[in-house]
Amino acid sequence: MIEKMFKLKENNTNVKTEIIAGITTFITMAYIIFVNPSILKMAGMNAAGALGDDALVYNAFNDPIVGSVMVATILSAAITTIIMGLYANYPFALAPGMGLNAFFTFGVVLGMGYTWQSALGAVLISGIIFIIITVTGIREAIVNAIPLSLKNAISAGIGMFIALIGFTNAGIIVGDPSTTIALGNLTDPNTLLAIIGFAITAILMARGVKGAILLGIIITTIIGIPMGIVVIPEGFTPFSMPPSLAPTFAKLDLQGLFNLGGGASLFDAVVAFFGIVLAFTYVDLFDTIGTVIGTATKAKMLDEEGKLPKMNKVLLTDAIGTCIGAFLGTSTVTTYVESAAGIMEGGRTGLTAIVTGILFLAALFIAPIAGLVPGAATAPALIIVGVLMMEGVMNIDFSDFTEALPAFMAIAIMPFSYSIANGIAAGLIFYPLVKIVSGRSKEVHPIIYVLAILFIIRFATF
Repeated sequence: MIEKMFKLKENNTNVKTEIIAGITTFITMAYIIFVNPSILKMAGMNAAGALGDDALVYNAFNDPIVGSVMVATILSAAITTIIMGLYANYPFALAPGMGLNAFFTFGVVLGMGYTWQSALGAVLISGIIFIIITVTGIREAIVNAIPLSLKNAISAGIGMFIALIGFTNAGIIVGDPSTTIALGNLTDPNTLLAIIGFAITAILMARGVKGAILLGIIITTIIGIPMGIVVIPEGFTPFSMPPSLAPTFAKLDLQGLFNLGGGASLFDAVVAFFGIVLAFTYVDLFDTIGTVIGTATKAKMLDEEGKLPKMNKVLLTDAIGTCIGAFLGTSTVTTYVESAAGIMEGGRTGLTAIVTGILFLAALFIAPIAGLVPGAATAPALIIVGVLMMEGVMNIDFSDFTEALPAFMAIAIMPFSYSIANGIAAGLIFYPLVKIVSGRSKEVHPIIYVLAILFIIRFATF
């Protein structure tokens, strides 16, 4: 039954490989269970009168988190990832997106004066827009119009981006006022643990050990116990009942979107409304496209024309996930770049996604265990995945400047601007530009011209 449902042999995989891949993806992205509530609670989602103190629970480190938002985070990730596995049969996992949750909190709520309920309304509307442009084929047409050289560049750029996340999470790379970035304190216990974990994972990878990334995370976490980094609190219980979802479930406020701060003019409110919805739409659209193209390219899932079969199912699942998340009480749900960790372990079908989704459901009851895995243990996995995803640059013709420049811009801007969407935008702006001036405009798909103009307008006005 499993073979028939997921076509494992056809995809050159097996149940064991898919399970390991699913576990790896979950562990690599499990941080979102605690990080997302910690960001959204700054939007007032733990304020008295909004959720109340009963909505607060504590993780393994006795840090207070918003229980209902944690449940919304887990359920939206679990439900949407399982839909991805059953409907699209791809190993992509979804969850509330980093960056999007920060825009929700600091941009929309704290920056523009909207309530978190109204911000959830904006997330729902952006999700509905996604569904419309997906069902009509617009979203898939955009993906298919992107030239193959840029698809390979996106894969490599995501590799650089995800490696940067790993390096910063490990403390190996830090911010510096003089040089912008600098080498961190390598003797710091957390950084030292990450370096040890990286060495262990690299050795396992070099030896061809199956499940090397997952093993690396587990071994690094265990080593962190005697180092005093992984602290098991007194009276620690690995299991707990999940708190109520009621404080955030279906609390979105659509009417409040047109009442900015309670005192803005109707014109200002409408302009602000469209700005918010378009911002959510833009970032999620191109983050998802970048993640799917990048990971699919690395996993050799694209066909001879550089297209991903059943792409529309992937995009529709992503769009539905955003709507589900808004109703449950969390910011935009998107396809996660950490899916690459499971794909690097050999995950090729929806069974990987279903395993990840089931583990998210289990996290409702074993969240304290997931909370014990430190960032120093997952950081090495992200760096290793970054290494593996750089393979795409070999398929870019750097001897052709009209292919090399857009590809380089996409690769460089992703990590340097800390945004997959910005990297894609840079590549798509420069691609038609250099093709036109070199007399090769016929090589550019008409959709790319439209996107380039829209990106230029977006950067000029926002």
